[in-house]
Amino acid sequence: MKNYRKYIKKYWKLFLTAIFFLSLEALADLMQPMLMSQIVDQGIATGEIDAIISIGLTMLFVTFCGAIAACMRSILASRVSQDFGMQLRSDLYKKIHHLSFSSIDRQNRASLITRMTNDVTQVQNFLNGTMRIFVKAPLVGIGAILMAMRLNLRLSSVFLFILPIVAVIIFKVMSQTFPIFTKMQHALDAVNNRMREYLSGVRVVKAFNRFDFENEQFAATNHQLADISTTAMKWSSLMNPGIALTLNLGLLVILWLGGQFVQTGYAASGEVIAFTTYMIQIAGALGTLSMVFTMFVRAKASAIRIGEVLNEEEIEKQHVASDSQEVQGQISFENVSFSFSNNQTLKNVTFTSTAGHQLGIIGATGSGKSTLINLLMKFYEPTTGTIKVDDLDVNQIPADLLREKVAIVPQKNILFSGTILENLRWGKQAASIEDIRLAAQIAQIDEYIMSLPEGYDSRVGQGGVNFSGGQRQRLAIARALIRKPSVLILDDSLSAVDANTEASIKEALANYPQKISMIIIGQKIASVANCDQILVLDHGEVAAIGTHESLLTNSIIYQEIYESQIGKGGVSHESK
Repeated sequence: MKNYRKYIKKYWKLFLTAIFFLSLEALADLMQPMLMSQIVDQGIATGEIDAIISIGLTMLFVTFCGAIAACMRSILASRVSQDFGMQLRSDLYKKIHHLSFSSIDRQNRASLITRMTNDVTQVQNFLNGTMRIFVKAPLVGIGAILMAMRLNLRLSSVFLFILPIVAVIIFKVMSQTFPIFTKMQHALDAVNNRMREYLSGVRVVKAFNRFDFENEQFAATNHQLADISTTAMKWSSLMNPGIALTLNLGLLVILWLGGQFVQTGYAASGEVIAFTTYMIQIAGALGTLSMVFTMFVRAKASAIRIGEVLNEEEIEKQHVASDSQEVQGQISFENVSFSFSNNQTLKNVTFTSTAGHQLGIIGATGSGKSTLINLLMKFYEPTTGTIKVDDLDVNQIPADLLREKVAIVPQKNILFSGTILENLRWGKQAASIEDIRLAAQIAQIDEYIMSLPEGYDSRVGQGGVNFSGGQRQRLAIARALIRKPSVLILDDSLSAVDANTEASIKEALANYPQKISMIIIGQKIASVANCDQILVLDHGEVAAIGTHESLLTNSIIYQEIYESQIGKGGVSHESK
């Protein structure tokens, strides 16, 4: 409940106003049978036309007031529920944005999407229903019982047998369905996750003719969801018939007893008619309550799942800014270690990269190259050790300032739907077209963009599917350069371009008007050979550090990489 206090504070007035109009609507419904009883007993039975007209006009007035109240209730219910759903989704989105990468990595991405969409919708629908019919059902039900008892206490004795049976049916169904609905939401997560994986890898599926396998996997997950949903619906479907059967039997008893009481003088004909109407109202109220309980169980399960995200405490740390607002580009790691899921990725990494210089990082797959950069960017917190930028602990630099001055071009280049210009301006929203074209020229992509019919206004497909891998990499480099960073990190970001284009990009970067520090992560020695300093990682440890020439002499691991890629004939250095 604590997760929803802010919403209660914001919407409680409108909520109670809706409940007020709902109560008026329920009162109008409850008055109708009583007025009908009076027409029968005071007008029809006695032949008093004036009484019939007077009571009839009162019924019309009560009906009109009930209709106005119903309209106001519907308007308020829609406004509150829609605003609540919008605010809750927005807060979930912001919460996920501020979660640490470690926390996000532990989450199922499809589950997060389901919680923001389906789970929020379940809670929103329950809130809307509460203001529309859910509160009205117990009001009408209890009111009908009280009005019936006021009419004829002897006939009301039937409730002593009916209501306990109804209560047992409702309790039994609720206790059985709550855990099932929780499982159903998890099964829905699994379906969404399976579909998400298929869509993201559809090219690979088609390339390897694995559709039959994927279809089997999806069918199994989908079948599991269907089985769980069927079980939940089976239990839920028992409620309405059980309640209806109990109440109809009670109605038969009331009609039989009513007939006996009319003959013996214990009840008037109008009272029996009104009592029967109240019984029908009670039946309708309990039928609605059965639906309420079903929706409540689903909403409760969804609310718990939403709360798990809102209660997540591992958020990205926000540190107090230091007096220094400039980043020159010197990077230092001091005995840095990092473990993820009990698996140590980095071990006592220590090195310093001088501002304005190029640092190359090379090593086998899984040696910790990308992890090292993720720690520098504050995507993760090191287990031990200190990371410094310009002799300042990164914990003293706000994350937004650090990422403004340290730009990264990741291994997996993500482009967003929109135009090329909109994608490039992700680097800096206020960037001028001159700055954008300069960055594109350095990334060797400007000429290609200008050759397109719409130039920089050309559309980018989802994920950049209408561009080659090399083009996506160059667009990502241009996007990073638009920030005019002090440090540029290329995380294996030139792997998809040819050697000549790679050389041209590096030459343009070397002549960049603003001197920047560079960290180049590569699988190929040719990518890092000309760096001022090369860091060799092996199983998360610094195996060696030095220039290309010194490493060829002193590092066995570097020699092995060199010989496996280039052979013993030598390496041709690319021009700086």
